[in-house]
Amino acid sequence: MDNNSNHIHNFWVIGVNYKKSDALIRGLFAVNNEQYEKALQLASQYGISDLFIVSTCNRTEVYGFADTAEHLMELLCNVCEKDIEVFAANCYKRNGQAAIQHLFHVAAGLDSQILGDFEILGQIKTSVKFAKAHGYIGTFLERLLNCMIQSCKSIKTNTSLSSGTISVAFAAVQYIKDFYAELKHKKIVILGTGKFGRTVCRNIVDYLNVKEITLLNRTEESAIELAKELHLKSAPFVDLEKEVADASIVLVSTSAHDYILTKSQLEGKGEKLIIDLSVPRNVDIEAADLEGITLIDVDLLSKIKDETLNNRKLEIPKAIAIIDTNIAEFTDWYDMRKYAPALKNIKEKLKDIYISPNIFMRNFTQISDGQILHEEKINKVVGSLAMKMRNHNLVGCHFISAINDFIN
Repeated sequence: MDNNSNHIHNFWVIGVNYKKSDALIRGLFAVNNEQYEKALQLASQYGISDLFIVSTCNRTEVYGFADTAEHLMELLCNVCEKDIEVFAANCYKRNGQAAIQHLFHVAAGLDSQILGDFEILGQIKTSVKFAKAHGYIGTFLERLLNCMIQSCKSIKTNTSLSSGTISVAFAAVQYIKDFYAELKHKKIVILGTGKFGRTVCRNIVDYLNVKEITLLNRTEESAIELAKELHLKSAPFVDLEKEVADASIVLVSTSAHDYILTKSQLEGKGEKLIIDLSVPRNVDIEAADLEGITLIDVDLLSKIKDETLNNRKLEIPKAIAIIDTNIAEFTDWYDMRKYAPALKNIKEKLKDIYISPNIFMRNFTQISDGQILHEEKINKVVGSLAMKMRNHNLVGCHFISAINDFIN
């Protein structure tokens, strides 16, 4: 949906993230694919265009064009069926250039719960692809997102912001290693083998010397496929309680909107470390009160600090400089868009001058291949004019100058 009235001052981002809200609040406004599709279907009713939504364990953000931020908030709360007052009390809003800067910082991992976590860029790309398939990525966002991707590539290549092994998935591995002195005979169950669950699983396999790992997923084929790939076990989801009861460590990375594990399912099942990586929570928080149960969520994991993280902090100024350069390039492109109608009009006028029986043009009409010559000349003059308009912002004066350049 490309709207010619999409001006930078109508570009908004609204959202909740880990900085202002805990996992419980963020879970209220997490958006699944069904809700995302509904939001895109309803967006026009709220006067919203060029829209995409990013929903991860650390944040839910809505980017789009609207007259006010409240229109985006109303749409999100509608599809999540939650109270807008609760969202307003926990949200942030950015507009115009501030919204653009926020997007670039988020994509680069500067705003991640673990600094430099580069997984967010892939999550943004997936969200944008979904919106584009529904016609909600127009010219403005297309260009903006391309500049954002180039910025992230440059940061990845020219800084160490994402160097070392640190992410929420890896932090889970680190926590397990610190929690248990000996892991050799511990059974691990991983619930959820989606994109994030696969990352968690591979980290477990790569960094923990554990042989007994069982995968479960609502769509059983997904767990079977990953288990075969990594030479692990899988089990039907209906065996969840039995598998969890036999496990010492349970990692949950599902995307359900209800609890996968309840307090009653875990009561009397012995000592367990349960790491809930899901937002909203997929493990009943009251299970933490049970004897022998240690329940950890993404917020606690993200507080882990190490030398790698400290080294990343030193790279922040370099990353910001790269972002500022790319935003400036985008702003130049945007500023030139407002001259597009004038440039098109000028080009047409110059063509009219060429074909008119004007004494100033008689030398052109005597030249062979004059059509090619005049097209090249017009393009050259209009290109020069565009540069002058960008630098001096004097449209009328440069219109006259362009005509003189063409004739002389």
